[in-house]
Amino acid sequence: MAQNFQYCVAECWGKGFITHEDSSKFQISGFPGNVWQVPAFNRDANVWINGVAGVRKTKNEAQAIVDAIIQAAQAEWDNIPADDPRKIVGNPNYRPRPVDIALPE
Repeated sequence: MAQNFQYCVAECWGKGFITHEDSSKFQISGFPGNVWQVPAFNRDANVWINGVAGVRKTKNEAQAIVDAIIQAAQAEWDNIPADDPRKIVGNPNYRPRPVDIALPE
């Protein structure tokens, strides 16, 4: 079965990184670690990857990058004391523990 997506790593510089024209031509999804998912076998997506100096990654390589970022964020959250406002639901500073992300095929 052919893979529906391809992955790359590219540093997002802000405005203009993904243009309206880009997003009207193909779907772009971002993940932790500056991992970007675009359609496989799509000329416009390939042009975008080259234009943002993206480094192509296999799905497994991209997943490993995402996993490392998420695991570091989870470890940081786990080290916050239980009585810290960031762990108290209902507190304006509350933030949930980061969840694992599985990249689509």
